[in-house]
Amino acid sequence: MGSTTSFDPLTRRFVAQFARPAELGPVNLRALSPFQRALLVIDGTVTRFIEVYTLEPTTTVRIDQVRFHITEDHPWLDVKEGAEVGLRRVFIKGQHSGRLYVYAIASVALDRIPPEVRRRLEVQGESLGKVLNENRMETRREILWYGKEQVADLPEAVAELSDGAFFSRAYRIIHNGEPIALINEKFPARIEEQPSPY
Repeated sequence: MGSTTSFDPLTRRFVAQFARPAELGPVNLRALSPFQRALLVIDGTVTRFIEVYTLEPTTTVRIDQVRFHITEDHPWLDVKEGAEVGLRRVFIKGQHSGRLYVYAIASVALDRIPPEVRRRLEVQGESLGKVLNENRMETRREILWYGKEQVADLPEAVAELSDGAFFSRAYRIIHNGEPIALINEKFPARIEEQPSPY
């Protein structure tokens, strides 16, 4: 029977690991907990998974949301210079524990999503995944790359809950054959070193 020490279940899962940003370091999968490994590969709604795993309701807090016209082509959103893109930053924390679970940055191709979805994204506490699901948009996720990082310039609300050490991943949400969003999710590296709130 062959050795499993060289088995990497993420090799085929992440389609653009070669394009991982330079600031992301390698991740030792065997040093991660099952919870952390699942967060890296899940292609459903992360919020729902966290609530089921931790048995704690969560709150999505929008930090900011801006619209702008990009000044160069965006290869991962597959939109051209001049396209209107929304940049949205949120974090997810436990309602009871106050524990930070995710810090996420989303770039959204605004002309590819319905007006109702755009309107819902303006509402505080609405996560992108939840809005897409509730609007019954048929989408798929393409997971691009992952790595670990130390983030120095965190928003104040996130910095209060984190030491800046994260493992993160990026993925695209595809609708009608076109990317509608590029998501970067950052998960605290020491998430399970904190005592359970229950």
